[in-house]
Amino acid sequence: MDSIRPALRLFVMHHAGGSHLLYRTWPAALPDTWDVRLLDAPGHGLLLDQPRIPDAGRLADHLLRGIEPDLDRPYALFGHSMGALVAYEMTRRIVDRGLPPPVWLGVSARTAPDPAPPVETYREPSDAELRTRLGLLGGTPDAIFADPELWVLFDPVIRDDLRLVDTWRPVPGAAPLPVALSAFAGREDRCALPSRMTGWAEHTERFLGLRTFDGGHFHFQDDPGPLLRRIERDASAALAAADAVRPS
Repeated sequence: MDSIRPALRLFVMHHAGGSHLLYRTWPAALPDTWDVRLLDAPGHGLLLDQPRIPDAGRLADHLLRGIEPDLDRPYALFGHSMGALVAYEMTRRIVDRGLPPPVWLGVSARTAPDPAPPVETYREPSDAELRTRLGLLGGTPDAIFADPELWVLFDPVIRDDLRLVDTWRPVPGAAPLPVALSAFAGREDRCALPSRMTGWAEHTERFLGLRTFDGGHFHFQDDPGPLLRRIERDASAALAAADAVRPS
């Protein structure tokens, strides 16, 4: 891929408690002219030995420093759940700093930014509350719940990630992003209701629409094909639009 200039470089950011592993089949399933980069947050996946960053802004800064040298060609960002808000924060920073903006941003299973007052004190959920919340989200293997040794390893990771999600607040009065944006939702998602996902239209100058799929929060876990085909169509359309206005 280094010797052939890709048509698009796509950065994918994972969900809370996850890693690149859920998305490992995506590069082969997307166009071979794309350079698909699966990111891991520190303390996840291939970066388990690194300290976790339980703050959305600091995590966005950290990831942006890592990918900034690779923003030298058309690129896009996609994030699922926690990854969606981190991808949004990364895009905000890219625009604010005058870096080349992505041609497209995909946000999945994350409701639109809500300018509510910041959380004054964060209360750690009990073990039972945490297990109930994860059960509603789905996506956590039963083996993790059933095996005390696995749970001990997983528990601090998911707690840090959910703290990041629950304490994050967008910058008040932020202007809509000058970036094409698509939102993705599972019709049966009880945590990121599709009706609340439409609010993303207010945060972009070019909303490509809400794309809904059968299933819940992790509707693509068993078969990512429908989601990947939609990502390919939307990102390709955004890339073509950007090419049409790019100076020759």
